[in-house]
Amino acid sequence: MHPNSAFRPRQDDLAELLVREIGFAAIFASTPDGPRVAHAPVVLSDDRTTLQFHLARGNALTRHLRGANALAVVQGPDAYVSASWYADADQVPTWNYVAIEMEGVVRKLEAAELVAQLDTLSDQHEARVGANPPWTRDKMNPALFSKMTGAIVGFEMRIAAWRPTIKLSQNKSAEERARVIEGVEATGHGALAQLMRHLGGDKAGA
Repeated sequence: MHPNSAFRPRQDDLAELLVREIGFAAIFASTPDGPRVAHAPVVLSDDRTTLQFHLARGNALTRHLRGANALAVVQGPDAYVSASWYADADQVPTWNYVAIEMEGVVRKLEAAELVAQLDTLSDQHEARVGANPPWTRDKMNPALFSKMTGAIVGFEMRIAAWRPTIKLSQNKSAEERARVIEGVEATGHGALAQLMRHLGGDKAGA
């Protein structure tokens, strides 16, 4: 989390919204072999208290996650901010970014819970794709589906702490933010520019 409180969203639902929209996280944990990270699609529970994910059974982190205190990080768009974009000459370059950290203890899911997670994931993302009809596991040979799910392991993190950082130049004036948005967009970072337009002012800052 960035130490400047201006970059912490004050709406309780903003970090949740970003986790649901992005839907992909890096999962970090300490292991006897040192710190490890895995990358996985995630499912946030309706009450935002748990985060589910699954990893390949052969992933080096899989055998160490059960009962571990882990960190999940969902990252949004980011971009370099040139100091030359500011009207004030006494500025330095920086980086604007979105990062949502969630920490908690992890448990391994039972087989039925893993299948439910996979169903939820496909339902959510097939709806976004707009496929008609959407893909479901009913289209697969059940034996093959069972074999493939046997190659992955499901987990659930009980979220004990949320640490979001929404760094979108909220500590700058509206005029300076407008210049940064223009510069970010001109350098090909349209998604970040859009976030800055919608979230970079009073809405995202404390």
